[in-house]
Amino acid sequence: MSESATRLSVFKTYKLYVGGKFPRSESGRVYEVTDSKGTWLANAPLSSRKDARDAVVAARKAFGGWSGATAYLRGQILYRVAEMLEGRRAQFVREVAEAEGLSKSKASDAVDAAIDRWVWYAGWTDKVSQVVGGANPVAGPYFNLSAPEPTGVVAVLAPQRSSLLGLVSVVAPVIATGNTAVVVASEKAPLPALSLGEVLATSDVPGGVVNILSGRTAEIAAPLAAHQDVNAIDLTGADVELARDLEVAAADNLKRVLRPRPEDGADWTADPGTGRLTTFLETKTVWHPTGSLGASGSAY
Repeated sequence: MSESATRLSVFKTYKLYVGGKFPRSESGRVYEVTDSKGTWLANAPLSSRKDARDAVVAARKAFGGWSGATAYLRGQILYRVAEMLEGRRAQFVREVAEAEGLSKSKASDAVDAAIDRWVWYAGWTDKVSQVVGGANPVAGPYFNLSAPEPTGVVAVLAPQRSSLLGLVSVVAPVIATGNTAVVVASEKAPLPALSLGEVLATSDVPGGVVNILSGRTAEIAAPLAAHQDVNAIDLTGADVELARDLEVAAADNLKRVLRPRPEDGADWTADPGTGRLTTFLETKTVWHPTGSLGASGSAY
C-alpha cells in the first residue's frame, strides 16, 4: 500500500447473542443506530418474534445447569465478567459516550460503575440464601426450613437511557440468583448491550444463560410477555402504555412481573440493595420431624 493511500475503516458488524452464539436476526432485518446528534454509528439487528422464541428455548435449555450450579461457582463466573469488561473498558467508554451523549469522563464513570456492579452481585450469590432463607419457629416437633430457589426464565426489558450501567443493574441480579435471561436491549442505544454479549461469551457464562436481542422493544416484548415458558418479566424498559399491555399478556400464565419505575427518576448509580435479587426468587419450605423415627418412617 502506498503512503498516500487511505485505509478504509473496518466497521463492526453487531449481532444478537442467543444460546452462546452470535446469529443475525432471523428476519435478516437491521435498523440504523445513531448517536445523540443523529450521526450514524452502526446497523443493529432488528429482532423478530422468531428470534424471541429462539431465545426463550435457549434460556430454558440452560436453566437446569445454571440453577443447579453452586452459588460459589456462579459468583466466580460473574466476577469473571467484571474482569473481561475491565479488559475492554476503552471500547465500552466509547460506545457508552456515543450511545448516551456523555463526555468521556462521565462515560468512564458509567463503565466503572457497571464493572463494580458485576462485582457487587458476584459477592451476593452465596449470601442471598442466608438473608431470605432460614429456620422458622413452629408449634410441634418439626424443623421448618425455608430456602430460596430461582423463578426460571426471566424476560428483561433493559432501561432505555442507561445503555450499560442500567443494563447490568437489571441483568446481573437475575442470573446471580440462578435464573436465565432473555434481554431486550435499549431500542435507541443497543450497541453496548450487543458488545456485552461478546464479553459474556468469553467469561465462562454458559451459553443460553443470557440472551440479548435488539430491535423494537414493543415488537420483541409482546411475544415474550405472552410466552408460556417465560416465568417472569422485568418491565423496566417499557413505557407506561406498553407496560400495561405487557402485564395483561403476562397474566395468562401467572408470570411474576416487576413493574417499571419512572425512567427519569431511576438513579442507577445508587446502592442497588437486594430488591432485584429477591424479586425473581421463590421460597421453598421443608418440614422435617425432630427426634427419632420409627421403622415406618413416621415421627414419634
